Amino acid sequence: MDLSKPNRPVGSAPDPRSRRVALIAVTVAALGYLVDIYDLILFAVVRKSSLTAIGVPEGELLEKGMHLLDMQNMGMLIGGVLWGVLGDKRGRLSVLFGSIVLYSLANIANGMVSTVEQYAWLRLIAGIGLAGELGAGITLVSELVEPRYRGIATTIVAGVGVCGALLAVLVSKLVDWRTAYYIGGALGLMLLGLRVGVVESGLFGRMRQSSHSRGNFFALFATKERALRYVCIVLSATPIWFIIGVLVAFSPEIATAMGVTPAPDPGYAIAVGYSGLALGDIAAGLLSQKLQSRRRALAIFIGLSAVTVGLYFALGRLGIGWMYACMFMTGIGGGYWAVFVTSAAEQFGTNLRATATTTAPNFVRGSIVLINASVVALKASVGIVSAAAIVGSVVILIAFVSLRGIQETFGKDLDFVEE
Repeated sequence: MDLSKPNRPVGSAPDPRSRRVALIAVTVAALGYLVDIYDLILFAVVRKSSLTAIGVPEGELLEKGMHLLDMQNMGMLIGGVLWGVLGDKRGRLSVLFGSIVLYSLANIANGMVSTVEQYAWLRLIAGIGLAGELGAGITLVSELVEPRYRGIATTIVAGVGVCGALLAVLVSKLVDWRTAYYIGGALGLMLLGLRVGVVESGLFGRMRQSSHSRGNFFALFATKERALRYVCIVLSATPIWFIIGVLVAFSPEIATAMGVTPAPDPGYAIAVGYSGLALGDIAAGLLSQKLQSRRRALAIFIGLSAVTVGLYFALGRLGIGWMYACMFMTGIGGGYWAVFVTSAAEQFGTNLRATATTTAPNFVRGSIVLINASVVALKASVGIVSAAAIVGSVVILIAFVSLRGIQETFGKDLDFVEE
């Protein structure tokens, strides 16, 4: 097979795979992502109760909680690059299960902490583990499933995955925070039993035998066109994390500033927001299939995000019921994560696909640091409501502009490389 021509198909469709093999790959990736989101959201839900239990005074809860969140985000940025590079050098399958093992063990260890320092380092380790699962799973599924069904398969992965947030909220209401962490770890380790039925991507197998450079993160920026492609795919998804990290996570503070009483319960806010995200993911994925276009689906849902975010600020102030309804609607508007990660996988050649697909979601998640800093900076002069509205408008506008640098990849043959 000739692998010398970059950025275009160089052969026929990937090797045919049985339905059983494809189904198992989709199942493992979906369940792995479910446990991934479970841990990510569980920390947000039990942060206050867990810190209180290990002796942190009430006045230090916010400061210590932000420190733990920063450590987790740092771990995800490190892990995104690490797992992405390993995915292109060692294989998608090894990263998929390696990341599951790491964040599962970290989950169990999180349930044993007794000091903030222990908690912080374990959130760093958990963040590293959490960073690898989605990218590896989407890359593997994209390369195993037939092009015409690729969008449906990745939609299933993302749709099932975001339900992990609902599971985290439910479990946190039924058991104490330590047991909730143990449950998350056990669920992850149970997934390893499905490994026997999962096979490595045939595209990666052939690439491994070639002389092309694999897993070079800096190669994503080797040419202006490729760098633009990568930066634009990342920027296209930042409204999703603005919705999750600001409108949902800080809904109690925003509601209070709007005069809404009582303020939303953080756990219920997450459950409502992620319910919308799950529904939006399914709708965006199916729309992409119907339109046979990733870019058009992205454009429609970024537009829907703009509308629902506007409704959040216009109608959320009418009462707690309206606030929850608006969070659900913004979740639907921001529910194009599946189309985003699928497009990220399809944008780049086999030798950089895992690197791009694993790092892109983690840079999107990491963007919340800059987004939150911008909200805090504006809050002093215009208040939290106006600050969030301004930052959200800028983020959504940038996402719209970024669509110009994203290639249309629906049905694209993924058997090509980047030079």
